[in-house]
Amino acid sequence: MPENPLEKLNKNENPEVNQESSVEKQDNDKEKEQEKGKEQEAEKVAEKKPEKPNIETPDPNKLAGLAAQSSPASIYKKREKEIDNVLSEGLNDIYLKMSPTNRKEFRVKGEETTKKINDLLGETKVKVKKIINLIKNWLKVIPGVNKFFIEQETKLKTDKIMNIKKNL
Repeated sequence: MPENPLEKLNKNENPEVNQESSVEKQDNDKEKEQEKGKEQEAEKVAEKKPEKPNIETPDPNKLAGLAAQSSPASIYKKREKEIDNVLSEGLNDIYLKMSPTNRKEFRVKGEETTKKINDLLGETKVKVKKIINLIKNWLKVIPGVNKFFIEQETKLKTDKIMNIKKNL
């Protein structure tokens, strides 16, 4: 049996009424969600403590690396390496032409010279004459070398070594 329109109104089954009520329900749901969202944000703001400035704590390993770079031992080693480079500069051909026994003697004497020069540069007052004598004596180990070559190389190497002292 078909129902009459009045009965539909009484039962509240009118589609227009149902549409309005569903729209109203959706609006109410949205409003409730917005209110909940605002309440949650307010709670979060209340819970937040004032933030401290973001200051990174330094890594102890990095600090140790910086300290090690400026320690006297590392400066000593770095300077010794630079002195060795200056002393060996330009002598590769001569070294290769030497006999094995002369090479060994030249190398050992060169290492001793490097250490002694490094010790002299570590002092407050650098004694240039001692550095010159050390280099001359080391270069005299080369067999058949010209005395003018020794003088010239000694001067050049001494000047470069003194620049190392100034730069460190």
